[in-house]
Amino acid sequence: MARPASSGSDVLLYFLAIFLPPVPVFIKTGCSANFWINILLCFLAWLPGVIHAWYIISKYETPARVA
Repeated sequence: MARPASSGSDVLLYFLAIFLPPVPVFIKTGCSANFWINILLCFLAWLPGVIHAWYIISKYETPARVA
């Protein structure tokens, strides 16, 4: 099964992940273990935090908005 292309909001999240990696992870997963792992990776080094954020953005879909 083919994955859908990234949405416009995902492109903005990829860009935001370069400067503040935990923010897009929080947007995608909420206050989960992935968020805390990303914060830890950012404290250890910036690049692992960015790579982890990009992985989370590509893995998780944006939550559906409730109207």
